[in-house]
Amino acid sequence: MYSDRTGKKWKIALAVALAAVCVFLAGFFVYRSPANREGGEAAESIRQAVQQCALQCYTVEGAYPPNLEYLKENYGLRVNTTDYYVTYEAFAQNQMPDVRVTKRVH
Repeated sequence: MYSDRTGKKWKIALAVALAAVCVFLAGFFVYRSPANREGGEAAESIRQAVQQCALQCYTVEGAYPPNLEYLKENYGLRVNTTDYYVTYEAFAQNQMPDVRVTKRVH
């Protein structure tokens, strides 16, 4: 008796491929959800606040601050260090420091 095994394998392979595509798309849309975008916007807002504070220090004192603590103590900068890592790298007193903000994973 004849059995069509290739047709069954084809259908199973197609079902697995469609399931994989569905899982990929679901993950993609979860990753691009509004909550994740807000986290990116908040990180950018923090980065801009640190840079503006550093620029204010440069305007007043003629030099960029040596570290983030200096801005906190002398210029009232407050940063949410519970939810974000803030990296402040000052190269020279007359060059804008490199500020990077990344969201912490809890």
